Amino acid sequence: MLEIENLKVVAEGKEILKGVNLKIKEGEVHAIFGPNGSGKSTLLAAIMGLPSYKITEGRIIFRGKDITGLPVWERAKLGIGLAFQSPPEVSVRLDKLLERIKKGEIEKYVDALNMRNYLERNINAGFSGGERKRGEILQLAAQKPDLMLLDEPESGVDMENIYVISKVINELLEKEKRIKERKKAAIVITHTGYILDFVSASIAHIMMDGKIVCSGPPADVMRNIKKNGYEKCVECMEVEE
Repeated sequence: MLEIENLKVVAEGKEILKGVNLKIKEGEVHAIFGPNGSGKSTLLAAIMGLPSYKITEGRIIFRGKDITGLPVWERAKLGIGLAFQSPPEVSVRLDKLLERIKKGEIEKYVDALNMRNYLERNINAGFSGGERKRGEILQLAAQKPDLMLLDEPESGVDMENIYVISKVINELLEKEKRIKERKKAAIVITHTGYILDFVSASIAHIMMDGKIVCSGPPADVMRNIKKNGYEKCVECMEVEE
């Protein structure tokens, strides 16, 4: 579904991504860990094509199509959706946006995410952290993307809200189907790993200094991070250099 080749990205005059390589197949969920400033959110922004992130080298291939130079709206129409870590307030009513982007039945997700009372309000206007995250997932549900980019979906959210949004994420990822039958995929950035208790991942990666430095089973990666922090990753990078 997605292939990233030697991706280098500059933001605000500084090189953030320094040669990222990644392949994601249909039905896979990839989790990405890493310290602050390692490039995790920049990777999602580059895949989505946000204009303040400039690709200086490399390619992004989505379903066999080179999308490296495409604008955000074309990537969205092709089937890529992004849920922000800190969604901004927007002076547009939530229901009006949903009417524009919906590809299928949305009412059940409005109720599943407890967003019925927020539809006539401007997006994120006065919303709590949990309400903002539920609104982000509702917008993804309306879009029904083939590839979901989830930037710390559990950040600033209590356990009840994590459970609510995870249930919808799993449905959008077709988790009820057998693995070989699933057509949707996701990249999930997480600091705590809590979201992986509810949304199972196929593989986990660690990003350090703008690169993916190691990959492995999510449980093993989380266990090593909890035991050793990211210091061991730094040591391994120094040995390789």
